[in-house]
Amino acid sequence: MRKRFLSTLALAGVAAFALTACSSDGGETESSEMAAGDTAGDVVTVGFAQTGSESGWRSANTESMKAAFSEENGFELVFNAADNDTAAQIQAVRSFINQGVDAIVIAPIVEDGWDDVLQEAADANIPVILEDRTVSASDDLYAAWVGLDFELEGVKAGEWAAAEYGDTETKMVVLEGTTGSAPANDRATGFDSAIEGTMIEKIDSQTGDFTRDGGKTVMEGFLQKYGVDGIDLVYAHNDDMALGAIEAIEAAGAVPGEDIKIISIDAVHDGMQALVDGKINYIVECNPLLGDLAAGLVTDVLAGNDVEKTVYVEDQAFDQAAAEAALPDRAY
Repeated sequence: MRKRFLSTLALAGVAAFALTACSSDGGETESSEMAAGDTAGDVVTVGFAQTGSESGWRSANTESMKAAFSEENGFELVFNAADNDTAAQIQAVRSFINQGVDAIVIAPIVEDGWDDVLQEAADANIPVILEDRTVSASDDLYAAWVGLDFELEGVKAGEWAAAEYGDTETKMVVLEGTTGSAPANDRATGFDSAIEGTMIEKIDSQTGDFTRDGGKTVMEGFLQKYGVDGIDLVYAHNDDMALGAIEAIEAAGAVPGEDIKIISIDAVHDGMQALVDGKINYIVECNPLLGDLAAGLVTDVLAGNDVEKTVYVEDQAFDQAAAEAALPDRAY
């Protein structure tokens, strides 16, 4: 998808959202039951193809979607979490089409490979809303996209790094998100553009698949290769990988946030606590509470209303003081 700033919307009323543990199991599909007294004509059936449950951000995103597409709000949600298996996610979308759902919402694992199944949905007159991540398919194959500006997130992180460390020789390693995913691609592009011309040198970059275990494993490899003294800065594409990196740095006898600085993206609760504790140095937010906006787009599209093709949600950024002030009221 070609991202353009057509619309920027802030999430309203999400502070009261109560986050519960993620209940999705990779690759499994679950359907909410129709409320007593409802008829098929009263209920909008929505198939939601989630990436999986790889991170705290993803858990918050799933719960936001389930809350928005609830029975109380007039929906029947058919939910599938693909455990970060692109083929399984595409198959889930085909299953939604075969079931004859009213609309489909997808958080695409990767950008490429969606043309055929999106065309199948269009042929079946089932509108598709993209949520969180984008696709490279033609934008006439889906009704709208709602999410975050991943490239801008990378720019914000890179600008802070440039201001703090750009005048000093700084050896940086990168913990990348899932290879081929929109956030991994765009967060890398944005950060690299922001540090261009500085003394920050990217000496290595590998994917940790947005998981804590992945971030820990990759960071362990970096430390074995370069040593604690050979790494000054870690740029993690999400908080879970940053938290894994913290474990690896501590196991190596170093102090995260001091001996090795860490910049991350997401601003989930555990990441913010690590920032307050001084183990992470800066976090750019990626707000996961997209459910209400996605549900509103589905409702408008099915009603025949005009909708913005691209809906951006605003992000904040946090240093230690800002994180300490925000954490007590954090909804995720």
